Amino acid sequence: MHKRLGNHAQNIDLTQGSIVKKIVQFAIPLFIGQLLQQFYNIADAWVVGNFADNNNFAAVSSGGSLTFLIIGFFNGIAVGGGVIISRYFGAKDYRSVKKAIHTNFLFGVVSSLLATVAGLLFVPTLLTWMKTPAEVMPYSLLYFRIYFAGVSTVILYNICMSIMQALGDSLHPLYYLIFSSLVNVVLDLLFVAGFHWGAGGAAVATVISQGLSVALCLMRMCRDKDETVRLDLRKLFGSLHLHGSFEGGDDFLFHKDILFQAIGQGLPTGIQNSVISIGNIVIQSNINAFGAYAISGHGAYAKIEGFVFLPIMSVSMVLPTFISQNLGAGSKDRAKKGAAFGIMSGMVLAELVGVVIYLWAPYALRFFVNSQEAVEFGVIHARTVAPFFFLLAFSHCVAGVMRGCGKAFVPMITMLLFWCGVRIAYVTLAVRAFPVFKTISWAYPLTWSLSSALLLIVLLKLNWGSGAERSAAEMR
Repeated sequence: MHKRLGNHAQNIDLTQGSIVKKIVQFAIPLFIGQLLQQFYNIADAWVVGNFADNNNFAAVSSGGSLTFLIIGFFNGIAVGGGVIISRYFGAKDYRSVKKAIHTNFLFGVVSSLLATVAGLLFVPTLLTWMKTPAEVMPYSLLYFRIYFAGVSTVILYNICMSIMQALGDSLHPLYYLIFSSLVNVVLDLLFVAGFHWGAGGAAVATVISQGLSVALCLMRMCRDKDETVRLDLRKLFGSLHLHGSFEGGDDFLFHKDILFQAIGQGLPTGIQNSVISIGNIVIQSNINAFGAYAISGHGAYAKIEGFVFLPIMSVSMVLPTFISQNLGAGSKDRAKKGAAFGIMSGMVLAELVGVVIYLWAPYALRFFVNSQEAVEFGVIHARTVAPFFFLLAFSHCVAGVMRGCGKAFVPMITMLLFWCGVRIAYVTLAVRAFPVFKTISWAYPLTWSLSSALLLIVLLKLNWGSGAERSAAEMR
């Protein structure tokens, strides 16, 4: 590694050494981190499912699409900021790395405020649109109002995590997740099992534990021994106050040109996340129409399905950083080989998990729900979608490759077309013709197949480096 960062054993330079070893070395902490994120979700679901009633469980388990609708947009921009930081880091342009880190963090602060306001204003309307049953509505309102009041903790953690990962540090976010996950479990038991706060108690536990992970991230970033990657909050906000605007000299830590580059890279992903969530909200509204047991069964399955995303998300999170660092260093062939290994490993791992879920779904679902009716709904969905997890992995991994190449617009269009447009059209029409729960479940394999086919065509014709080279020129 470059001598200026020689004292950072946690920062992995992905432009040198064995491709497989570097990807695995970077992916393992991400995998464990994603596992802990699922631990967050499972802890909430298990405690509420076992120490509160079915309506509280339905409120907690049905909200993934709703929360991601709002925070997914801002997290997508964070991904774009990470790509920019990785590109500078791979090119050894450490002065620009520092500017990009501070610009990305300040954007996260502003995003947190916007997401809080948007969530608190629109949650009641969105829950109504989702056809939330009357008996579940009070618990859902309470849960999401608390969640969005503290959503800044979620967004700022993702911003800090994207900065660290862009520099090749996937270990420290993992350490902080371990700590906050343990806190989350303790608080869940205290608030839900002890104080009987139900869904609201789970939301409070999540906000507090996420807030602790943000505090730990900031302590690490602000105290880093290397000035190149240190986050200087006093200088950042002091400069804003001094200049009274976002303009400044060369030493100014917030730069609009870098922000526009980050938005250009991340906006397609942010739009993709939010609009796909709209499609999933439409699906959730159709699930809600089947009643509280359908909501609980599908929600319990969603907790299990989170484990499917562990290998998928771990690999797809490595790929943008790996591709971007290597293209920044001018190593196009190395980027291609890393992409091939990442895509294939993601598909194989996802399908292995899919086989396990197909076989063990009836038993795994009972970990979250005791109702036989809810379990039956969950099994129907699990055994419909599980055989096709390799397609889900392919789409996510290729999307990660495209983002690393500076072509985030391609997966955005693909996902919006199929995971939103086709998905909504299919559910709207198919449920009327075949009004059974399984009809809804088939929306996922159908749209995964279509997106994978189009992304395969694009990948085979991809002009590696053209978007990255143009982006690098613009940044200079």
